[in-house]
Amino acid sequence: MREPLGRLAVAFALLVLSARAALGAPPEVEIVSFDEAVRRAVENNQDAARAAQSILQAEALFRTARAAVLPSADVVATETALDEERGFDDVVVQPRRQLSVTATVSVPLLAASRRARRTQAADRIEVARLRAADVRKGIGVAAARAYLAVIAARRQVEVDERARDTARVQRDYARTRLEEGGGSRLDALRAAELLSTTEAQVEGSRLALRLSQEALGVLLAADGPVDAGPEPMLEVPAEHEQDDVSSRTDLRLLAAEQQAADRVLRDSWKDWLPEIVASFEPVHLDPPGAFQDANTWRAAVAARIALDAGRERAADRLFRKAALESAKLDLEQAELRARSEVRAARAAVEAAERSLAHAREAAGHAAEALTITEIAFRAGARTNLELVDAQRRSRDADTAVARAEDVLRQAKLDLLVALGLFAP
Repeated sequence: MREPLGRLAVAFALLVLSARAALGAPPEVEIVSFDEAVRRAVENNQDAARAAQSILQAEALFRTARAAVLPSADVVATETALDEERGFDDVVVQPRRQLSVTATVSVPLLAASRRARRTQAADRIEVARLRAADVRKGIGVAAARAYLAVIAARRQVEVDERARDTARVQRDYARTRLEEGGGSRLDALRAAELLSTTEAQVEGSRLALRLSQEALGVLLAADGPVDAGPEPMLEVPAEHEQDDVSSRTDLRLLAAEQQAADRVLRDSWKDWLPEIVASFEPVHLDPPGAFQDANTWRAAVAARIALDAGRERAADRLFRKAALESAKLDLEQAELRARSEVRAARAAVEAAERSLAHAREAAGHAAEALTITEIAFRAGARTNLELVDAQRRSRDADTAVARAEDVLRQAKLDLLVALGLFAP
């Protein structure tokens, strides 16, 4: 019975190889470094592009507010046509057709509310820049997590492939002993079952790796999967051992929003001041009239104050005060949350380091136990069940190490983010 099965296996292998040759080799997966992955994710993300556009919009509003406090000049040309000229005793008072050119130059002498709006617009530019930086940080963190997920998935593939190779050696050994008459069919079946199980685990872990690479490729706007390169160094610099969260982009953004709201409230009194504008208007008439010179000018100083806007201004001040109090509460809550995140991240790093040390120690013990069990099994001092159990324990221990390594990497990244040291 074994010969037909062997021929069938050979035929199936040849079929698979011919199919792979017909389809061609799988496309090469691009490999990127950690810094490059974060940079490309930020550069190619649409949210980051929208945030950059918001900066341009804030700058446009600032230029509009600044133009309101600068001198302005305009020219008006008017040509008037009457049904007939006006005059008396052959004296033309109003020509039938007359061209009037008037130029007006205005200079704001007192425009406190306009100048306040210009300063407030400058604050909005800074807020937009900090918001864009916070958006970029969020995108960078997402790319970093995807990069670390690829490393973890690849590490799991290595563990499963090593377990599969060990199971294959054991399967071959069990078959050899069975063919030589020194083993049992039960041992061969158990070894084959373990190999099939590990093969299935390898396929699952490879699929998980491919999906992780696809997810990283999507974040990098790549038309295909992207593989992670070397493992990044996610260590906190020695000068940042204290729980200083002042570098966090979200806190800087909230602080800037509070400062902007405070300025708007403090500038409320300027809305009550009058606006004083000086103007100069030269006028040219062609042809002049009897009582009109060809070239004249007029200078004026005008003051304007709204007497019926008191209730509206009081409501505006109340609204601005509420906005400032809300901004203060948001900042205080965010600072408390940030300090809590730092403490939690430090505790997570310490716990992950201890867990990884224990997992590696357990993996070392399991590997040594597997080696002893294999030697004892070949010498006939251990059963096949004990060997299979030792192999599974060794694989589970290696898997625990891979997971502990991933947990530690993620915890270190969380600590950098919590301290505001991760800035794409």
